[in-house]
Amino acid sequence: MGDCSHERRSGCGLLGAVFGRPRKSPSPTPVQSSKVQRPNVKNDQTQGDRVIPRPGPNYKSQPVRQHHRPQTATPPRNVEPMHGHGQAQKVPLPGMGLSGELDTMIKEHQRVKGAGNLVRASSGNVMLHSNLGNLRKPHDAIEQTLAVNRNFARKNEASQKSAKKNEKSDLYCRALSTRMDPEELKILGNEHYKNGDFAEALSLYEAAISVDPNKASYRSNKSAALTAMGKLLEAALECREAIRIDPFYQRAHNRLATLYVRLGDPEKGLYHFKQAGPEADPDAMNMAAKVQSHLNNCTEAKRQHDWTTLLKEIALATSVGADSAPLIFALKAEALLKLNRHQEAVQAMADSPDFDTEECTKFFGPIASASLLVMQARVGMAEGRFDDAWAAAEGACRLDPNNKEASNAKRRAQALSAARSKGNDHFKAGRYEEARGAYGEGLEHAPYNALLLCNRAACEVKLNHYSKAVEDCNAALSIRPGYSKARLRRADCYAKMGNWGACLQDCQVLVRENPNDGEAAKLLDEAKSRLE
Repeated sequence: MGDCSHERRSGCGLLGAVFGRPRKSPSPTPVQSSKVQRPNVKNDQTQGDRVIPRPGPNYKSQPVRQHHRPQTATPPRNVEPMHGHGQAQKVPLPGMGLSGELDTMIKEHQRVKGAGNLVRASSGNVMLHSNLGNLRKPHDAIEQTLAVNRNFARKNEASQKSAKKNEKSDLYCRALSTRMDPEELKILGNEHYKNGDFAEALSLYEAAISVDPNKASYRSNKSAALTAMGKLLEAALECREAIRIDPFYQRAHNRLATLYVRLGDPEKGLYHFKQAGPEADPDAMNMAAKVQSHLNNCTEAKRQHDWTTLLKEIALATSVGADSAPLIFALKAEALLKLNRHQEAVQAMADSPDFDTEECTKFFGPIASASLLVMQARVGMAEGRFDDAWAAAEGACRLDPNNKEASNAKRRAQALSAARSKGNDHFKAGRYEEARGAYGEGLEHAPYNALLLCNRAACEVKLNHYSKAVEDCNAALSIRPGYSKARLRRADCYAKMGNWGACLQDCQVLVRENPNDGEAAKLLDEAKSRLE
């Protein structure tokens, strides 16, 4: 990270700038002065506030008196307990924790055990705990009690450590943001970035930005952390903000150019490479030129409806650098749909980066985002998700009301959804002829829709038209070879037609793809027994 600044640290002076209130002193609250009058007490001071004179030759030890003092915000200092018959009552110190109390109890038990069988005790000079009094219980009972306490202490400490571990990062960043100046936050963020702790680095850069939002280097460093985390659109937007703050920040130009190439816009990438000057990466510039050449070939292939060439050029553009371009993945899905390779089209959209629509609109603009939504709608219809397809098309119409493809996709999705619902209602009511007709109406809008073909095949089976059912299943599987429902339906038709060899082949494919498919396994066993 070359953006590290070597300015001097400014301590906690920016606390007021962050929170808008005076800075608090890190020292604890002072103890009340010894001049406060208390009944029957003279010169009552804490040990930390008075000087203890060296005892003279005539000094006599005075009995220690315990005074109850009001609790203050400052925790009491740890004082070694006095041993002997005049020992004061043991009170657990605040903050000692269960493990500290356990250690004290064990030490007391060992001391009492070595002093004899009887212990002189009174309520004024010793705290009796469980079986450590004058009436001693057997040794096994004592050890059992201690073992239970140790086990409880371990569980309590483990739960506390787990809670502290979960809150460590947030507390750490909050403490830094209130105690350090933005340059120190940036430097610490750079160290986390170099160590691969990108989430920690991102938090520190954001804390620096919250203190000084008009520093371009903080935005650029945040962009680098976001890029390392795979959030490319957010990273590009942060680079844009850095360049807005400082138009001559060459490192941000180089970073943004690289992001543009990866996101499928090499033309803008080359522009920012030029603005980057000596900071421009020569290898990245060559990569941008290659991506642009392949995308130009894609445009030409699409114009000529040469979908096979289009797929080749898309693969080349992706391999040389445009690996996170959602519009290129959408173009690939379009070509696959044109070739009736619907299953591959669905997979292409699944492989595309999952960017938020709002972020895409900010970066690519409303027209490009609308085109992306149109392709999502088409793939949704091919997969049989008609409601999702309608929602995507509706979103495209909102972004680009003049987009005719979006309007057509919306109407088609609505028609397919209505046909499926109508056919399902007839099928459930046992009206198989009407159901077959309803599914056929949907196929008029999308002749190669695998879901409607498979549903119509189910109607043909109920009407004992097994040959027609097999034809519809064949059409569905030619479009989506992995459509297991259509394959199982075809295997069932083959079984009813007595074609056990073909039934066996389909069942073997189904069981291989899904070993837990009980229906396919049962039909496979029947096919094997018929062929023996």
